[in-house]
Amino acid sequence: MSQGTNFVDYVKISCKSGNGGPGSAYLHRDKKTSMGGPAGGDGARGGHVIVRGNAQLWTLLHLKFRKHVFAGEGGAGGATMKSGKMGRDEILEVPLGTIAKDAETGEVLFEITEDGEEKILLKGGKGGLGNSHFKSPTHQTPRYAQPGLPGEEAWRILELKVLADVGLVGFPNAGKSTLLSVITAAKPEIGDYPFTTIVPNLGIVSYRGHQSFIMADIPGIIEGASEGKGLGFRFLRHIERNAVLLFMVPADTSRTIKEEYEILLAELTAYNPELLQKPKVIAITKTDLLDDELQKEMVEQLPKGIPSIFISSLANKNLIELKDLLWKAIND
Repeated sequence: MSQGTNFVDYVKISCKSGNGGPGSAYLHRDKKTSMGGPAGGDGARGGHVIVRGNAQLWTLLHLKFRKHVFAGEGGAGGATMKSGKMGRDEILEVPLGTIAKDAETGEVLFEITEDGEEKILLKGGKGGLGNSHFKSPTHQTPRYAQPGLPGEEAWRILELKVLADVGLVGFPNAGKSTLLSVITAAKPEIGDYPFTTIVPNLGIVSYRGHQSFIMADIPGIIEGASEGKGLGFRFLRHIERNAVLLFMVPADTSRTIKEEYEILLAELTAYNPELLQKPKVIAITKTDLLDDELQKEMVEQLPKGIPSIFISSLANKNLIELKDLLWKAIND
């Protein structure tokens, strides 16, 4: 499920819904009737611009170069009470976790969280009523009908926030991509240089009894990420949609485990204080480098009250126990 260079999490689109069709002012005429009453049909509504959730999508790439979206025009009402043809709806399929915003005000309009869920981004114009609606005892042959109402036109932003059960949080080279590649089928690019991961990657973790949960590797955070430094700021939004945060601190860090955890937590809090309320787990990675005595010393450095575990992805150390911890945090 690695998105690679095809991962797009933000698009801005000019949208226009369809105009409503006008009603008909037709007066009935046939061989036997020369002065019939009103029989004009109603105009149809214009097409909506609709956003639909699609669980098979992981990116907004397919919308990246689609700068203009136009829904169909509503058809005009016809003679003998025939209604016009409904305008064609324009449907934009998006990944789950996509939010829609007004491009001018930044207001969040809605969020798509379920497969097949549909929300109207712009409503089509209402169709006009035919003259049959305006007949009265004092006005038997109205010769007018309503015009259709115009559609809406606006710029809209679609922004993806990755939906996952567990979000991996850590500085570059903390071992996030390695863990994801070991316990899921995801194959993120892994190297020995900072910022190997430049887009979020998703993987499905198999658990006991044919159960599973989704894990997301978020690009590495640096100090100042909440102020726009580094790559992390661009992707901090994805952490908001993760149910549990797994903080990953490498055993070879130059700081103490507590110091590194608190720096990471401070960056998340500065971006969105609500992230403090999410369940948290700490994993000390690369522990194949540690002997028992050094590991015992590091235990004393751990933050109090946060579940923690020493793991090694390469040595497959404590990975089952890590899954147990995460499953418990997800379901508590």
